[in-house]
Amino acid sequence: MSPARAEIVVDLAALRHNVALLRERVGVAMMTVVKADGYGHGMVESARAAREAGAAWLGVATLDEALSLRAAGDTGRVLCWLTVPGEEYAAGLAADVDLTAYSLAELDEVAAAVRATGTPARLQLKIDTGLSRGGATRADWPALVAAARDGERDGLWRVTGIWSHLSSSDEPDDPANDQQEAAFREALAVAESAGLAPEVRHLANSAAALLRPSARFDLVRCGIASYGLDPAPGHTPDLGLVPVMTVRARLAMVKELAPGDAVSYGHTWTAPAPTTVGLVPLGYGDGVLRSASGRAEVLVAGRRRPLRGRVCMDQVVVDLDGDEPAVGAEVELFGTGRDGGPTAQDWAEACGTISYEVVSRIGGSRVPRRHVDSAADGGSAR
Repeated sequence: MSPARAEIVVDLAALRHNVALLRERVGVAMMTVVKADGYGHGMVESARAAREAGAAWLGVATLDEALSLRAAGDTGRVLCWLTVPGEEYAAGLAADVDLTAYSLAELDEVAAAVRATGTPARLQLKIDTGLSRGGATRADWPALVAAARDGERDGLWRVTGIWSHLSSSDEPDDPANDQQEAAFREALAVAESAGLAPEVRHLANSAAALLRPSARFDLVRCGIASYGLDPAPGHTPDLGLVPVMTVRARLAMVKELAPGDAVSYGHTWTAPAPTTVGLVPLGYGDGVLRSASGRAEVLVAGRRRPLRGRVCMDQVVVDLDGDEPAVGAEVELFGTGRDGGPTAQDWAEACGTISYEVVSRIGGSRVPRRHVDSAADGGSAR
């Protein structure tokens, strides 16, 4: 481990492994989603690794994210899907980004940017099939596809894709999955009747890509599975995905507690017997979930150790059960699980959340992120 107080280690070889495995499994083109700084793993580095593993597309939420990929040298297909009125569409056109439109108003703004720059757009249309989030309503869809087709005829853009997003793909038996897929197929038929012939049709995120073959269409969008985490715990078969992120720190202090000594704010835990505790210099200011208080475990000296008391802004306390590892010893919050330590999924279950939140929130300005390549480094992510 480096001399750092704490660090996030991201193994790009694991990411490449996951993307290649997913591509082989689904049998259609792969979009690796790298929004939100690559789910906390580093957007640019994750994007490069995904491209190396054969990802034909990258997916981001915002136009700023797409432009950052271009600035870093990515030249492949990139889709962004979350814009607001007054967005700098001209920059997206210049960067050759596939844009997404939900409404006639968005089409108008894209058209204005095309006319101002003389650069035709690559445009995708999103239909809301039941998530009630982004995307055109089913009532507005016919007008949207008609206007999009008119824009194609006028040379303003090429409609490269039609897509939607599932609400319940992590629960494969939920009837919403059948309902949304049926609605998506209806929307595709309406678009085809209007004369649109998109390059790609896509509905499936990680869970649907693995559990619902009928939803794969021409392209799947894999986010969390690309980072080695189970998109549908309890439903996904073991595919050999490898968690990409390991979070480590060093013990800042070890001390003895007597029976009755209480720990951290509010004294929510009191030692029932003599024990030792360790101070770990990471807290909710670094993205450690406060809901982990008294619930999650870390790995110290080859054993899982429970958090005691409340998570503080800068530190947490772990129960060492009488052991006295050296100050400076390594603490693994979560990682691959291969060493017996907890995973991000373990933390998610302990905290009553999902692994997406665990990995996306960890870090911040005080915790350096180090990218390694275990394939090039002799198999070690350290």
